Amino acid sequence: MRNKVITLAFAMMIAPTFADALSYKTGGFNFGLTGYGMAGILEPNFEKPDFIDDFRVRAQATYEGMSDHIIGAAFMVDEIAVDEDKWWHEAFAFWQWRGVGRIEFGLTDSVAHKLGLGLPDVGGLRVNDDSLVYRKMGMRGSVIANPEITIGSEALRLNIVSATSPRAQYGISVSGITGDYDYGVDVGAKIKLSNGKTKYALSLGASFIDHPEDYATDTFTPKITADYRAQAALGLNIQYNSFIFAINTRAIYDENPVDLATDGIMAGTGVSYDILNYSLSLSYMFSETGIWHSEYENNANHTVVASFRYKYSKYVDGWASIGMTRDDPFVAAGLRLTF
Repeated sequence: MRNKVITLAFAMMIAPTFADALSYKTGGFNFGLTGYGMAGILEPNFEKPDFIDDFRVRAQATYEGMSDHIIGAAFMVDEIAVDEDKWWHEAFAFWQWRGVGRIEFGLTDSVAHKLGLGLPDVGGLRVNDDSLVYRKMGMRGSVIANPEITIGSEALRLNIVSATSPRAQYGISVSGITGDYDYGVDVGAKIKLSNGKTKYALSLGASFIDHPEDYATDTFTPKITADYRAQAALGLNIQYNSFIFAINTRAIYDENPVDLATDGIMAGTGVSYDILNYSLSLSYMFSETGIWHSEYENNANHTVVASFRYKYSKYVDGWASIGMTRDDPFVAAGLRLTF
């Protein structure tokens, strides 16, 4: 896998010279390829450094020959999928009706996840998704690391979402045809408001999974078997000029879990600031599992990450982060190339 990342990074180093060739249009057909590659180091407890890498490649093809309708397909693979021994993260078809909405069908994330709001972070540690901090530092017990609702992209899913408007977007997802649970349903909404220089974004989400069996919705929690899993999440972003302030929370509840409890709460807050080619961010996350079930042990975790990024060009940026999770400090740095 490391050789693949190195090869991808080399290709992305020369991406600025042929970036326009990564999209192609002919007639009503559009083809596009986007992605990034990242390589760096993370040093737990300021001791022996450990190599870290990350990548994402997304391909999309659409036909826009009809007046108000677009049909297409998308495929995405990334480091998270490869770590889970999958060759895809998303693979789905879609139909979009301009001004009305969009329908997606296939292997893809749910509406509540796609409309969720994460914490500000300008580093390369995937603070909001399958964190590289937890992967390299190791965790004592289960941790709810993702502030956005997720029920996985392993099952066939139907997403119905409204068109993006200046004020709101909302949708619903249904999934099934899987041995991991009987069915899953989730809903999500994103509301946007503006008041002069200040902009607000609020996300709301909820999901229900019936009879999950030996299934994990989150990377850093063990697989669970229960009567059902219910989730709710709320996120708020406030932007004023170059400042962004965010808070979010997520709650997970399992009914009659077997053998262990991996449900609980996650809450976080953060701020970021951009000036010219420089960006700064500070994020704090709290997770506690097992709180709904007195017969199981609780596990609490605090994580704070401060990051700095310098954007050399549209395609190249470097970043550095410092932080702590539980009692363990770390420092990390890397180079990210985008096409």
